[in-house]
Amino acid sequence: MYSVGQIISNYRKKIGYSQPALAAELEKEGISISYKTISSWEKNVSEPSVTTFLTLCKILKISDVYEDYFGVNPANPMSTLNEEGRAKVLDYMSLLTQSRKYMKETANILPFVSRSLRLYTTMVSAGTGNFLDGTDFELIDVGDEVPESADFGVRITGDSMEPKYINHQIVWVHQQDYLLHGEIGIFCLNGDAFCKKLQDDNEGLFLISLNKKYQPKPVGENDSLKIFGKVVG
Repeated sequence: MYSVGQIISNYRKKIGYSQPALAAELEKEGISISYKTISSWEKNVSEPSVTTFLTLCKILKISDVYEDYFGVNPANPMSTLNEEGRAKVLDYMSLLTQSRKYMKETANILPFVSRSLRLYTTMVSAGTGNFLDGTDFELIDVGDEVPESADFGVRITGDSMEPKYINHQIVWVHQQDYLLHGEIGIFCLNGDAFCKKLQDDNEGLFLISLNKKYQPKPVGENDSLKIFGKVVG
């Protein structure tokens, strides 16, 4: 166990700084003291402030203050090794690093890329089915949270598509004029717009609500059905 003064003195001499040279290095870090102050530290007449001592650790390359002060650092497995043992550990660490098999994974921060999509202000299940032909929309910037295949967004109204889609939620749609059985899309049935799941099987053609309290909407031969797109997010 060494005193703070002994630690400063040992590392200063190890690097080869005189007391005036160390004072000059502290000056470069914005700490103005005389070499006599360093002398008083090393004689344990006084001690540097915490900020000054941490700066000294940086200048003098003191990497483990705990070990230098208390003798053994239980958090450092190299603390009980002699110089030869530490050199072997460092050699092995170098081999592990060179192999790149044991490197810590680091996240690559990708730049945020946004794009502008139409968000129609007329909500489906509440308005007419010609909203895509008008200018009743705003352009909003979206990022990776919106699928790449999305072409526009609309807001859901009501609870017919709960629990998957709730009232006033924005759904993102890939514009296309066909859907497969079981896919969810935006439809215009007899002039009214809906967000529904398509049922197209032996029982017929229906627009299905996910909320079981709503009955399927049958699509007859005389009905007008238009598909605006597939819900993708």
